[in-house]
Amino acid sequence: MRRLALVAALLGGCAVTPPPAATTAAVPVVPAAAETDPVDTAADAADDPSIWRNRRNPAASLVIGTDKKAGIHVYDLSGRRLSFTPAARLNNVDLREIDGRVIAAASDRADETQAHVALFTLDTVAKKLVPLGRYPVGTGEAYGMCLWTRKADKALFGFVVMKDGRIDQVSIDLAGATPVARTVRSMKVGTQAEGCVVDDRTGLLYVAEEDVGLWRFAADPAAPVDGTAIARVDAATLVADAEGLALAPAGRTGGYLVVSSQGDNAYTLYRLPDVTYAGRFRIGGGAIDGTSETDGIDLILGDFGPKFPKGLMVAQDGDNAPETQNFKYVSWTDVMKALRLR
Repeated sequence: MRRLALVAALLGGCAVTPPPAATTAAVPVVPAAAETDPVDTAADAADDPSIWRNRRNPAASLVIGTDKKAGIHVYDLSGRRLSFTPAARLNNVDLREIDGRVIAAASDRADETQAHVALFTLDTVAKKLVPLGRYPVGTGEAYGMCLWTRKADKALFGFVVMKDGRIDQVSIDLAGATPVARTVRSMKVGTQAEGCVVDDRTGLLYVAEEDVGLWRFAADPAAPVDGTAIARVDAATLVADAEGLALAPAGRTGGYLVVSSQGDNAYTLYRLPDVTYAGRFRIGGGAIDGTSETDGIDLILGDFGPKFPKGLMVAQDGDNAPETQNFKYVSWTDVMKALRLR
């Protein structure tokens, strides 16, 4: 969650020259189309969502979301909780389909001195997560988590972002009776980081250093470990903490990178592949309350049924009073209309 001290640090080599400060009146507001049942635990509990799109029946797609004090939930597209899997201190979660299986991976903070990855299969018939086990990564507190499927051979990798900014890349081998997770390299940003996402098309990893800005790394384990600064926290277009990251891909390399600008309850878009500022929006103004202090986000394009004809975005809501925290669903069509983007 947002810390009180906000540092607007400048990064050398940033590709972004932001426009003037975005005032509250200038930021479009997009209504939530649905919201999930609240999580069971109070205070700072809900954290990060991930979306599984059912290609055969888009309206039967599922959303998973972590309660970092209790476990992980599965929701339908109306926001109704379908199942809950207990687990201690899961933070961020991501999923990929591998050989007909839906694999979910979460950063596991149960041991703050020894990071773990918790693996699950998503049973799309029973609509619940089945644990596969916890696997040690490296020393430190596991914070962020994202997955990458390498295009060349469909190998699965995870990136575990430690609270201190180290990023451990983990090879996840699912061929045997039990998974094998092996750390293959480490990278680093200077201060606390969490959100990450990998573009499977381009093999590029994006990481949010909370009070500093966004970084880009090559995802392949044979690539150099140095990152490139691509956008900065400037208290105008991106306000600390920079938190969750998601992608709206278009074509071979285009589309948008979306960032939770937690410090002013907004979401910032950067146009790919050059990562130029494209606009920002907030969630609210409808029959469902809006979002604030968002941690994790996810976004999948495609048909999800009448409410979400071109894509679904899910955002954690840090203040769902008088209920406990939950996740809000937004139509990507509404975001594109509000920002006048294509």
